[in-house]
Amino acid sequence: QVQLVESGGDLVQPGGSLRLSCAVSGAIFMLYHMGWYRQAPGKQRELVATINSDGRSLNYANFVKGRFTISRDNAKNTVYLQMNDLKPEDTAVYYCNAASNLASLIRQDFDYWGQGTHVTVSS
Repeated sequence: QVQLVESGGDLVQPGGSLRLSCAVSGAIFMLYHMGWYRQAPGKQRELVATINSDGRSLNYANFVKGRFTISRDNAKNTVYLQMNDLKPEDTAVYYCNAASNLASLIRQDFDYWGQGTHVTVSS
């Protein structure tokens, strides 16, 4: 079973930056497409960004385009989310997940989630 460990969340002021990491084990990382998701208090979990297995195809939700960048290091079995120009509405628990196809990433068709990492944007 895939194991996911997210890290890098913190309290940051509006306009600040954070870099989230997600370490993956229990799977051949380079074969999987990866996604970052977030869940704000009282809201459903939503897709933030996806990256395909070779890192060449990136997709972003409209609400983070131009501010967030997803990347991956297949040698380190890790996917990253660089978040710039953070806004209070970015406050959420951020999760990553892995899938063998992009449709499953979009549908959030997963049996397992990691513990997530908390991002709070506040002055």
